[in-house]
Amino acid sequence: MLGVGLAAWLSGWAEGTVSASPRPGGPGIAAGPGRDGSAIAAPPTPVARTQVVPPPPGKPIALTIDDGYAPQVVAGYVEFARRTGVHLTFGPNGTYASAWAPQAGVLRPLIDAGQVQIMNHTFSHRWLTQIPAGRIREELERNEQWIAATFATTSRPYWRPPFGAHNAAVDAVARDVGFTRPVMWTGSYGDSTVVTPQFLLDQARRYLTAGRIVLGHANHPTVLGLFDQISSIIRDRGLQPVTLDEFFGTRRR
Repeated sequence: MLGVGLAAWLSGWAEGTVSASPRPGGPGIAAGPGRDGSAIAAPPTPVARTQVVPPPPGKPIALTIDDGYAPQVVAGYVEFARRTGVHLTFGPNGTYASAWAPQAGVLRPLIDAGQVQIMNHTFSHRWLTQIPAGRIREELERNEQWIAATFATTSRPYWRPPFGAHNAAVDAVARDVGFTRPVMWTGSYGDSTVVTPQFLLDQARRYLTAGRIVLGHANHPTVLGLFDQISSIIRDRGLQPVTLDEFFGTRRR
């Protein structure tokens, strides 16, 4: 079983830092179109901090891709998974349903085969520490309902708080609705904003190492021309991309 006992550090805010944005304190995810086409503003991304722990046995790496407000980038990631067989975990927001719906037919067989997993990243990407408990519950449950209807799977028990922002009160609400495993990250492409191809590749070379949970976003097209280079890094380092279930030894229910 990979990563037994690591659930606690995923939600930690302890020693060791990994920036959730291209630079500490930098801007967060750019505003994207909402379900009705209106802009969704996003507050600045905090620096997400995670504990430094030994990697699990072998050379697993969990690639986790969030949001998905750019249809062409969502399509690119889905085609990357289909073409290469790489294992991925997506954290989509239901407010971007129009970007994900065209890919559902391709994703469902990959999910059924255990190659792709879906975790809950909330419906509208709100800062959970700044909204009441009822809204937190609604964000998680509404996104879970959309995931079930779109991908015929459950996202439970894994969830990632937008901007990495959570606390004991937020976690308690999440647990009450079955989301018992908050997932942070220990490496990032730094692509929550628009970045250059060289920057993204430098981030990939830095963080694509065994035992990491790496964060990327399906929001900006920079990554679309880099899938072959990312695949080469993974292959040359002998890494095994895995879903969160595979990383932690859990299974869908």
